[in-house]
Amino acid sequence: MRICELKQKEVINVTDCRRLGFVGDVDFDICTGRMLAIIVPGPGCLWGFLGREKEYVIPFGDICQIGEDIILVKYQEPCGDAGS
Repeated sequence: MRICELKQKEVINVTDCRRLGFVGDVDFDICTGRMLAIIVPGPGCLWGFLGREKEYVIPFGDICQIGEDIILVKYQEPCGDAGS
């Protein structure tokens, strides 16, 4: 699978059935060639004009399934981001 194919998939969190968004980037270990995480840009601030509030960095081990259209993940928000 190519990175451009991953970017066309929507990411769904199975812990709360929430749509996180679409894959924006992929984190690789350049020494081993292994995928470490997918990065999903968070919701935009002020209708997207002032950038993004946060991004979701989802470790490869938290990916449950990669389907044709969606990626299912088991993502827990870090404790410091609760309520943001």
